[in-house]
Amino acid sequence: MKLDLRPLLAGERFLAFDFELPLTRSEDPTSFLYGVVFPSPMKVKGDITNTAGYMRMKLTLSVDYKTACARCLAPLSGSFSLDLEKTVAPRNLLADLPEEKLEDFAIIEDGFLDLDEPLYEQLEMEFPIRFLCREDCKGLCPRCGKNLNDGPCGCPEKDPDPRLEPLRKILEDMKKNNKET
Repeated sequence: MKLDLRPLLAGERFLAFDFELPLTRSEDPTSFLYGVVFPSPMKVKGDITNTAGYMRMKLTLSVDYKTACARCLAPLSGSFSLDLEKTVAPRNLLADLPEEKLEDFAIIEDGFLDLDEPLYEQLEMEFPIRFLCREDCKGLCPRCGKNLNDGPCGCPEKDPDPRLEPLRKILEDMKKNNKET
């Protein structure tokens, strides 16, 4: 969505906006959002205030999502929202700033502010990397794949990790020394 900011640049004080942005990044395997389904577009609502040439943008984005628990693969759904504030400035006023400082600004190009790419990037940075169906999710049995939240699976006890064998010996020695004293 490109916002026409020419009226604000000409001296108007306020611009409100409300739009929807379709999300297709979850289909890209290189995206942090890969595997998350967004059943509806991201809703974006906000405003830009011009105070004597200093422009400040405040917006809220919200999106519904569907994904799977990171431990047991149970389906999950929910809603994610994010509040964002940025200073808005024309690119020519930011020419002397280093590249890493430019991300603090919403940049006006030829009188327009393109919000699509910055909002996608912000969503990727802020969206949780993984979700759990509940905090104490036990996950899946690594042998048979049964959901351990539904009860034990009946597989024989797992063989201990051979890398932990030295620690097991130290623990046994400590227990043995405690019993002797």
